[in-house]
Amino acid sequence: MGDTNLGYQLDEMERSLHDSLSVIKRTLESGSVVPGGGAVETALSIYLENFAASVGSREQLAIAEFASALLAIPKQLAVNAAKDSSDLVAKLRAYHASSQSATQGEEKKRKYRFYGLDLMEGKVRNNLEAGVLEPSMSKVRSLKSAVEACISILRIDTAIKVDPKPVEEDPHGH
Repeated sequence: MGDTNLGYQLDEMERSLHDSLSVIKRTLESGSVVPGGGAVETALSIYLENFAASVGSREQLAIAEFASALLAIPKQLAVNAAKDSSDLVAKLRAYHASSQSATQGEEKKRKYRFYGLDLMEGKVRNNLEAGVLEPSMSKVRSLKSAVEACISILRIDTAIKVDPKPVEEDPHGH
C-alpha cells in the first residue's frame, strides 16, 4: 500500500516538474509575459464590452457574449480556490474598468491593468509586482483557440432537426 502511494507521489512530482519546465520554455520562446490570475481575460472582457456598445449591428450581441464568456476564467480560478467568485470577479472588473477609463495623469489607475486574483488571500492585487505571470505565447494561443471555436460554431449553417416521435393512434378513441 505504501509503495503505491509513493509511486503516485513520484509521478505527480515528475508531472509538476515537467509542467514547470514547459512554462519556462514557453516564456523564453515568447520573450514576454502577462500578469496572471485572470488579469488578461478581465481586461479583454471590459474592452470588448465597451467595443460592443459602439457597434451598431447585431454583431454587438456576439461580441458582448464573448466578452462575458472570457470571465469564466477568473470565475473558475476563484471557485477552484474555494473563494467567493462573484465578489472577487466584480472587484477585478472594477479595477480593470477604472484602468481603461484612466486618463494620462492617473498613473495609479493605469497600473490597475496588472491586477489579477490572489487566490491564497482571496483578494485582488497587482500580479505583475507579485510575480504571478504567464507566458504571452500561451495566452495568445489560448485566446486564438477560443476565437476559432466560436467562429466554427457561428459558421454552422445547417440545423440539426430531430422529428418528434409519432404518436400512435389509440384504437379505442381515447
